[in-house]
Amino acid sequence: MKIICTQKSLAASINIVQKAVSSKTTLPVLKGILLETEENKLKLVGTDIELGIENYIDAEIIKSGSVVIASKILGEIIRKLPDSTVEIEVDQDNNTIFRCENSEFTLLGHSSIDFPELPEVEKDFKYSISQDLFKSMIKQTTFATTIDETRPVLTGVLMEIKDNKISMVALDGYRLALKQGNIKTLTDNKVIIPGKTLNEVYKILSEEDNDEIEIYFTEKHILFKTQDTRIISRLLEGEFVNYNQIIPREFKSRVSVNTRSLYDSIERASLMAKEGKNNLIKFSIKDEKMSISSNSEMGKVFESLSIKLEGADIEIGFNSKYFIDVLRVIDSEEVYLNFINNVSPCIIKPVDNNNYTHLILPVRITN
Repeated sequence: MKIICTQKSLAASINIVQKAVSSKTTLPVLKGILLETEENKLKLVGTDIELGIENYIDAEIIKSGSVVIASKILGEIIRKLPDSTVEIEVDQDNNTIFRCENSEFTLLGHSSIDFPELPEVEKDFKYSISQDLFKSMIKQTTFATTIDETRPVLTGVLMEIKDNKISMVALDGYRLALKQGNIKTLTDNKVIIPGKTLNEVYKILSEEDNDEIEIYFTEKHILFKTQDTRIISRLLEGEFVNYNQIIPREFKSRVSVNTRSLYDSIERASLMAKEGKNNLIKFSIKDEKMSISSNSEMGKVFESLSIKLEGADIEIGFNSKYFIDVLRVIDSEEVYLNFINNVSPCIIKPVDNNNYTHLILPVRITN
């Protein structure tokens, strides 16, 4: 194989496919990136079997071929080369030479024969969604997945497509995040996508133009496709929780409050809450004031906020981390906090739209 491409495009491509390369695998070939010529393109592939990423860059193909190169050293070398053209040449023993201006590196490559092929995902049903909307859906849901591998379904995000609506739902037993958007389709579908996959998709999309991303499903795999990148992941098996039954539809107290002010107050209160158990903070809501307090052996903290209150006064406790996590991803200037009583979930919604719902279970407080 012999090709010429630019250092900048090669470095960017390596950065993308490296997201699927596992450093923990015992198989040497999976620690590598596949470089393979395809027409007038160079294809780079990384995979850990569960997740695979392909990326294509323009290249001058002098001689076609393929090779697998150790991911870590390849990335380090290419990133440090000058912003110029890179010549890559592979001999019959898979020794791979990289030439760029006055630099020349030779790396021992591996045959591509043992590199696993990515699963084929049929393109019978295509869903298209703007990258901007999809990025916001990932950002506002994946943090609510669990890391508890004993509940594998909850390590993923439910994607449900129905009646020209797309919903993404994540929950971990203490909180639930639901984000909805519009999508044009004649076909309904429902799958559970690993949270790790969506986080990697988010990182890749944030580096690209705001075009549409195409999504394809099979029974066991999902394919995300942009202009130059294909991301293929296994799906999680199992039955997702019926989230509609969990979300309360009524409330007895509704608070509207500035999102940033609430975030800042809770973050300050959490400094003391971290010294206690459960990161516990207490809300005391009365009239047009909301106080946030926390006590520990180190001391105590008290914050006061101006709010608008509809309904009854309430005192209720929460894990501060859960509030910080959700307020960090809400872009709206104001949020609603909906309460039933001090042992029922709080529902958080942006004031200016109805496309996002977040539920947090309270922590029992003792007076």
